[in-house]
Amino acid sequence: MKMDNMLEAVLFACGDPVPVERLCALLGADESEIEDAATRLTDQYAFEERGMRVIRLEKSYQMVTAPEAYEVVRLALETRRPPRLTQAALEVLAIIAYYQPVTRTYIEQVRGVDSSYTVGVLTDRGLIEPCGRLDVPGRPMQFKTTDTFLRSFGLKSLEELPPIGEIKPDDEQLSIESAIEALTQQAGAPAEGEAPSEGETP
Repeated sequence: MKMDNMLEAVLFACGDPVPVERLCALLGADESEIEDAATRLTDQYAFEERGMRVIRLEKSYQMVTAPEAYEVVRLALETRRPPRLTQAALEVLAIIAYYQPVTRTYIEQVRGVDSSYTVGVLTDRGLIEPCGRLDVPGRPMQFKTTDTFLRSFGLKSLEELPPIGEIKPDDEQLSIESAIEALTQQAGAPAEGEAPSEGETP
């Protein structure tokens, strides 16, 4: 069986992102061969206007439905479009995206308000995840963004995050505001729908 067909079968069967390293082991190929096969599949699907796509997320590949098929897939699965992120969620997500890994304490120092509720919301939505503990007294949990974050914002890797300009030591708040603006433009305007905890800004 051709490499393209084997890669297609594996990605279809797995559904979730599959690390390049695992694909290499499964298909007996090196990374460049996997990348070439994924590119050929992507080009073929786009040319034939197929209902699926192969995308790269950092060091993984995943088969997903084509963006143009979203509405019919949503109806087929009888799911609702998830609400857009509130301003509070975008603030927390921007801090994590641009400065990861970060602790909740760091997030709250930057924002000036309790952010435990919003961190929980973003974790539940799969946009962020714990990534170990900081080696300081108390060993606070650190957070980073996920493949779901990349997919939701149309990014292949964190290197494609919108630039926020020069960051100066005394301009941290300004840089955070720029990061929020960049993510807002990437995701669209925030909408209401999340109940903030005490001290949280909607």
